[in-house]
Amino acid sequence: MENDSAIAAFGALAQGTRLDVFRLLVRHEPDGMAAGDIARQLDVPQNTMSSHLGILARAGLVQSERHSRSIIYRADLDGLRALTLFLIKDCCAGKAELCAPLIAELAPCC
Repeated sequence: MENDSAIAAFGALAQGTRLDVFRLLVRHEPDGMAAGDIARQLDVPQNTMSSHLGILARAGLVQSERHSRSIIYRADLDGLRALTLFLIKDCCAGKAELCAPLIAELAPCC
């Protein structure tokens, strides 16, 4: 991941509603959620939610797919993986033993 892509992703997540949307979508993997359901669950007007989802999509953090009359949104786990790796790729100056606690904490949830 390049710096510009990481900055776009962090910028998208640096707003409370978008962070809530992204976390909600991660919890609903692999099925995803309809845009209207996301808006209702987070109590956000649908037109505002569309804007938030567009920002997250342009940042490479969500994907959408049309299913008849609904658009289903899913977290882009490849984007999340790339962002996470961007943060930790230079971790601990190459001393893997220093990163072990981080990896150990991530392992049970993944």
